[in-house]
Amino acid sequence: MKLLAQLVLGLGLLATPLFACGADLAVLHNGFSIRHERREVVGSVTRLYLGADRDGYVDIPTSDIDRFEQDLSSPAATHNAQPMNEVIKAVSSRHHLDPDLVNSVIHAESGFNPRAVSPKGAQGLMQLMPQTASRLGVVNSFDPGDNLEGGTRYLRELLERYNFDLIKALAAYNAGPQRVEQYHGVPPYYETQAYVARIIHDFNRKKLAERKALALKAASYAKSPARHTPTLKQTALPDSTPPASH
Repeated sequence: MKLLAQLVLGLGLLATPLFACGADLAVLHNGFSIRHERREVVGSVTRLYLGADRDGYVDIPTSDIDRFEQDLSSPAATHNAQPMNEVIKAVSSRHHLDPDLVNSVIHAESGFNPRAVSPKGAQGLMQLMPQTASRLGVVNSFDPGDNLEGGTRYLRELLERYNFDLIKALAAYNAGPQRVEQYHGVPPYYETQAYVARIIHDFNRKKLAERKALALKAASYAKSPARHTPTLKQTALPDSTPPASH
């Protein structure tokens, strides 16, 4: 199964710190593990901070976490690595995709864990199956940059295949193009339907936050007659998954 990470959208929640520094692994009951720098409890979820800043995090239901372990991977490699957001932006730009979309796919696929392996054998940040990775020229699926390059290229291929119908492309990324073509749309699988809806919801959340920030900026600019209100070019997508066609 794909990692089902839940986002907490409410504001002003009271958080209880549990861990302040160092790198640990949160080992989930479904077999995934998520590397994080620190964590805190927010209501019924545990918030795992993926880096030094407070923006990169994933919320996991506390009941889904089996245990925490020390991360024994090389600290030097982590220290020298390019920040994840910068890598995502660079790779997305090469393949002409919105980095927020790629970010949302990674969130749904692996929870930003570059060592994630699904029960079906999908590997890395964007959960590439070995045969798919080989076709895409990915040498090491556990290398974040290599995996991102292959996964983003594959997502672009699927978007082109379905005339940039994002819902069909996401369904194909999860269940395979053959299933999308068999059912002429999102296949009637709960996992795939939930996967598509989760990514659309997360992507919309990012775009609506961006729109709000631009609106606030425009309001401040309006106070000065010499300034012009910026135009919002990116809008949110419909936050729904259509029923499978028969």
